[in-house]
Amino acid sequence: MSTYVIGDVQGCYDELMMLLDKIHFQVGQDKLIFVGDLVNRGPKSLETLHFIRSLGKSAKIVLGNHDLYCMAVIYGYLPLRKKDALTEILNAPDKFELADWLRQQRFLYQHKNHIITHAGIPPIWSVKKAKKRARELEFVLQTDVCYKLFLSHLFGNEPSLWNKNLQGISRWRCIANYFTRMRICNKKGKIDLDFKGGLDNIPEGWDAWFNIPNPKLKEKYTLIFGHWAALRGQTNKSHIIATDTGCVWGRQLSAYCIESKTFHRVQSTSKE
Repeated sequence: MSTYVIGDVQGCYDELMMLLDKIHFQVGQDKLIFVGDLVNRGPKSLETLHFIRSLGKSAKIVLGNHDLYCMAVIYGYLPLRKKDALTEILNAPDKFELADWLRQQRFLYQHKNHIITHAGIPPIWSVKKAKKRARELEFVLQTDVCYKLFLSHLFGNEPSLWNKNLQGISRWRCIANYFTRMRICNKKGKIDLDFKGGLDNIPEGWDAWFNIPNPKLKEKYTLIFGHWAALRGQTNKSHIIATDTGCVWGRQLSAYCIESKTFHRVQSTSKE
């Protein structure tokens, strides 16, 4: 049995099939862990959701920002933007079933000593605290009254710094932004959500979240994340694994095998 963590698919269904063929994936024997952003921007988001849902217990998912946005659009809380590729999902007869299924997924998944989230864990949280915050947001998303409030106020860059006294929508949005949108932050854990570049052009006073020392993070843990395609899969740290290699932007789709600590990749079929 092998366990593979797969980077942001974003509707690149054909490349996902190529990747699973390359690693000789077998349902019921191997496990896939998707780091979120299953949908959007790519051409086949609906097929991607149908396939991953069909895998049942062979697949685990952590949610990304595009998955949250997809749910909000399906339920009618946010409008569909012109640049997004969710029309096929919105026209699907089972769109609400798909949204309800996404609402049951996680923000953090642990496999042995590997912690998987979409964007990472801020340097001000321990793994224990991150798990607690993830469970809190999962409860919000799975509760009828709360998820409607959350998804209708989903996006916003504030609050940009965690405070345990935050309440309601502000608290939920802050947690969601750490788990699904974070790239850089300062030493206090404040996040800059406008930055989308690489490691070589981070503004002064900020750094990649994984470059800021986290005294609360035990050495036994390996953190695996996606979201940040500009990294091209490189963090320069053995215990921090980046899996988003920009397939939807014409680069590659990646699977990281936890047991062998190796990457498997296929080239995108689209042009950047």
